[in-house]
Amino acid sequence: MVAVAKHRAEAVGDPDEQSTPTASSIIDPVEGHQAAAGPEGLSVWATAQATGPVQRRGRYVRESVQHPARMLPAIAAHAVTAYTQPGDLVLDPMCGIGTTLVEAIHAGRDAIGVEYESRWSDIADANIKHAHTQGATGRAGVIRGDATSILSLVPGALTGQIALVVTSPPYGPTVHGLVRPGAGGVAKFDNAYNDGTDRGNLAYRDLTGLADGFAQILAGCHTLLRPGGVVVVTARPWRKQGELVDLPSAVIGAAIRAGLTPVDRCVALLAAVRDGGLVARPSFFQLQAVRKARAAGTPMHLIAHEDVLVFIKSSGNSREPKCSHGEPKAG
Repeated sequence: MVAVAKHRAEAVGDPDEQSTPTASSIIDPVEGHQAAAGPEGLSVWATAQATGPVQRRGRYVRESVQHPARMLPAIAAHAVTAYTQPGDLVLDPMCGIGTTLVEAIHAGRDAIGVEYESRWSDIADANIKHAHTQGATGRAGVIRGDATSILSLVPGALTGQIALVVTSPPYGPTVHGLVRPGAGGVAKFDNAYNDGTDRGNLAYRDLTGLADGFAQILAGCHTLLRPGGVVVVTARPWRKQGELVDLPSAVIGAAIRAGLTPVDRCVALLAAVRDGGLVARPSFFQLQAVRKARAAGTPMHLIAHEDVLVFIKSSGNSREPKCSHGEPKAG
């Protein structure tokens, strides 16, 4: 296992939720893009040197944009490179359009994903096929089903074989999605997992139910992981009626209940690094929310990072993986 890998300056973007501020990842939407100096030793992944659409262009099929909460590809790519070797097996139990799988097979790893909704698993299949036409050497497949019962879905022969799990929990039944201007103002679309008739998706649970379901998924992943295997979860808080919902802390609690050991908490930038400052890449809704809050007297800022929570399946002789520490380098 690779314990540490250098930071990759790859493109990613599309931030559309609020997150918990840190000194190195706060953007002032009014005064400019300079960021305060971060604390020494902060683990920072420079993952937004270009926008999300630029990063995905040509690498994913066009239908991928329809998913309401796509994983950030550069974060998945960094995790795969940092915590695995070529030929290792990577799992995403909530794979959506297959971002983790695509980045894994492009890096010469094999990958398996589980996805509850067939609409997204079909797009994941298309993205895998497209990756192979572009020269991806790894193998990948998607299993359709409920990941809370992942051990009944994944072949038993893979028990103890997974090197890395990369995933992200849902942020609710609807997210910001995409926008287009219209006669009556801004219209929102592609902002829901399904039409609301199927409540099996974890996105339709409250925070307690989501955490419980995610703990079930991670418990299954714990069984599938090899000793010393790594779990990387990206998570951001979100606001509900103005109150911050602390999803990262709920994820940490779920992972501990699943038998995993927390080993690191990193910052994945959602802003580009330019001349010692950060260039914001906010969504329309994020920028609108911050401006409204500040107009009302609440000193809210744009958030330019995502939490990356790292866990391991403990073993007596495994090395704990750590992110590289220090300032990110622009590429």
